[in-house]
Amino acid sequence: MAPVSARDRGRELSPLSAPCQSAGAPRGQATNVLRLAADGRIAGVVGLAQAKGTCKRSPAATFADMDKRDFLRTVGCAATAALCGDVSGGSDATTPLPMTADFWQQLRARYRLPEGRIDLEQGYYSRMANDVLEALVGHLRAVNVDAAFYMRTRQMDDKRRSRELLAELAGCGADELIITRNTTESLDTVIASFDWRAGDEAVMAKQDYGAMLDMFAQQQRRYDIENRLVSLPVNPTTDAELVDLYANAITAKTRLLMICHLVNITGQILPVRKIVDMAHAKGVPVLVDGAHAFAQLDFRIPELGCDYYGASLHKWLGCPLGAGILYVKKERLKGMWPLFGDPCPDQFIDKLNHTGTHPAATDLAIVDAIRVHREIGSVRKEERLRWLQKYWTTKVRELPRVRMFTPKDPLRTCAIATVGIDGVTPKELAKQLLDRHRIFTVAIDSADAGVHGVRVTPHLYTTTEELDAFVAAITAIAQG
Repeated sequence: MAPVSARDRGRELSPLSAPCQSAGAPRGQATNVLRLAADGRIAGVVGLAQAKGTCKRSPAATFADMDKRDFLRTVGCAATAALCGDVSGGSDATTPLPMTADFWQQLRARYRLPEGRIDLEQGYYSRMANDVLEALVGHLRAVNVDAAFYMRTRQMDDKRRSRELLAELAGCGADELIITRNTTESLDTVIASFDWRAGDEAVMAKQDYGAMLDMFAQQQRRYDIENRLVSLPVNPTTDAELVDLYANAITAKTRLLMICHLVNITGQILPVRKIVDMAHAKGVPVLVDGAHAFAQLDFRIPELGCDYYGASLHKWLGCPLGAGILYVKKERLKGMWPLFGDPCPDQFIDKLNHTGTHPAATDLAIVDAIRVHREIGSVRKEERLRWLQKYWTTKVRELPRVRMFTPKDPLRTCAIATVGIDGVTPKELAKQLLDRHRIFTVAIDSADAGVHGVRVTPHLYTTTEELDAFVAAITAIAQG
């Protein structure tokens, strides 16, 4: 598999390269709740909908057991329906908005941004669009009105709709995907689900995310397994070079291979499908860390062929903090141990999702974030993010003392890139950028991974003027 979707090969990487498309459904607006109620458009006067093949958990009561007039008097549930639409049924058919000359400026206006500071650290948490933020606040207020009544009678229907829309976005079935709190929870759930035995082996890279490396280290201490680590080259010449790197680390004792889809500290995109096919030929399942790939790259999870995939939704989908996904192939579910006890049958993915009471407003806002993502368009989003990264990296890559820790090949990267300056520690570089130039980045200093610089992550609302200021700052610091 190519580092990015084959549909993107040969496409000019420019900020305005996506063709004009017809406008989609209008963005959410304040709606008269009483009119919605009178029209019968408030969702929820139904029993708890259950997706085919998933574990059923019945609430103490359902809307089917209620008097409809009593329900319509409940302003909170009406407000929730007004703010997030009919989240219990129907398809969100939002299509990309038409491309215009000022498209990106208009998009920037949909975000509240800090004054007096250039924010180039979107990788940790990408802020929500204003309409998603306002919807989240509305969900919080509405759920607070009905409190336990909402949680016991409506919550699961609404969460299931969010899950269905996420599965649609991921290209998989809703019975293969659950909503988690973040990538760490998703991947650690898989790592901990194995019946590890002394002598078992797991393969991963030194450039993988620290929380997952910590989880494997814990399994090593607890079960006496062996973790075999490879080191990814910054500028691989071919996909085969990366496939062979992992292949050479796999032995007859290997029980799990973990790889990044997009490496968080370098921005490198791996040829996931080719690595997966190699591992499967050796009988090894593959766990993919998609924290930075989901909603940044245009792809569908089943295209990758992997067995497990975890991602965060607060990074590139623009959801509130506390939302992630875990995908598991149906044939891999049996035998997986949940982190928390659950009565759900072994073959259902719901068994992995028993984490206690969760903020319902966060789950509701996922629907709003998906709507914004679809209005932008996933292909156009990926192209713009890659273009922004190349805009600044091509200007600094050849400067004296400047070192890039991100591949030069544009199809092996997207938004994220890491840059360092010889003689300046990453911590000092980040400090100078913030104190002297009011540019916020994050220091990456890992001897094991061989990365020493600041990670720079623009977003769709980042302007070329902001990137020009960053280039000028790096040039000035490099010149001493």
